[in-house]
Amino acid sequence: MSEIPHPRRVAVIGGGPAGLMAAEAARAGGAEVHLFEAKGSVGRKFLIAGKGGLNLTHGEARPGFDARYRERADAVGRWLDVFDADALRQWARGLGVETYVGSSGRVFPLDRKAAPLLRAWVRRLKETGVQMHVQHRWQGWDASAALRFDTPAGAVTFAADAVVLALGGGSWPQLGSDGGWVELLATRGIDIAPLAPANCGFDIGWSALLAGKFAGAPLKPAVAHWQDAAGTAHALQGECVLTATGIEGSLIYAIAADLRTTIARDGSALLQLDLAPGRDPERLHADLSKPRKGRSLGDHLRRQAGLDAAKCALVFEVLDKTTLQDMATVAATIKRLPLVLLRPRPLAETISTAGGIRLESLDDSLMLRERPGLFCAGEMLDWEAPTGGYLLTACFASGLVAGRGAAAWLARRAG
Repeated sequence: MSEIPHPRRVAVIGGGPAGLMAAEAARAGGAEVHLFEAKGSVGRKFLIAGKGGLNLTHGEARPGFDARYRERADAVGRWLDVFDADALRQWARGLGVETYVGSSGRVFPLDRKAAPLLRAWVRRLKETGVQMHVQHRWQGWDASAALRFDTPAGAVTFAADAVVLALGGGSWPQLGSDGGWVELLATRGIDIAPLAPANCGFDIGWSALLAGKFAGAPLKPAVAHWQDAAGTAHALQGECVLTATGIEGSLIYAIAADLRTTIARDGSALLQLDLAPGRDPERLHADLSKPRKGRSLGDHLRRQAGLDAAKCALVFEVLDKTTLQDMATVAATIKRLPLVLLRPRPLAETISTAGGIRLESLDDSLMLRERPGLFCAGEMLDWEAPTGGYLLTACFASGLVAGRGAAAWLARRAG
């Protein structure tokens, strides 16, 4: 094996937002920084996330912002104390990227594109001295504790004084976030919660007719009704999409953690959808009870309940021919359409993952307590957040905390 020369330095492994931010912070702290990325370029998942408009962060005020991280709100809140949504927008401005708050509270670059921000960021990192090594897939450590990488030119080792791991979760493996690090770290005794789908769709098992004709059809607006693990009832309005196997979309992603937990405990989860939000149940029943005058039931539902074809198909999916003639039942179903969710979609299809290195294993600088000099950041940690900019914000913030922590740890050792 060839070996890369070795003065004092920090190795950052993973070229997503958390890794890039860790590299920036460690370099600003005076460390020599080498960033390693398995793919041929950095930020690939970041670019894909921005294809429909880069949702960089969210305008929600704290502590409501923090609450989006559920049981990890306190821990992630400490990262946000260092680098919150406002700081992220100021940081983007420093790269020449102005942002705005959309009507939903989501924050986007003015041009809504990810590529200009990433290009400016990578250019600045290189100008400040961060050295980037692409096509370096991490393979753990060798007998002398040097980092091992597979590269197109063969295996190489790299001796670093501190390491920041920012390897992502297990979603979008084609972009490098494949969860391959789990076994490498678990075999060294690092406490890892199993990776699980987050911000994901769910399988229901539609009839062939609905799956074939309405896969991809949006449901908007709709109100989701569900219960969390403690049995507390919740409701949330938003938009979702029918798929060939079930349902997905922003409304579903926002409540996916509760649904996933219920499925893991009970084998399935009940989701009820109000397909006519804002319509009074009694008035809806009265409208549906009006004479059809020869119109089909689907046309009747469209005229009297305001349902589009996809929403009508859902009603037909859950009611049989007999109950479809009972307008009281039809009206009640429109207001609380019952869907039994069988399982989350596979990990590789999800936007992000839950689980990862348990935060209890880390100190406030995100260094592993039992592995001095080894820091971790981003989605590979055991926290989750809904889409809307919350996920990305915490990745940036944790990267900054870990990068600063690595530089400070080296400085203390040198002193």
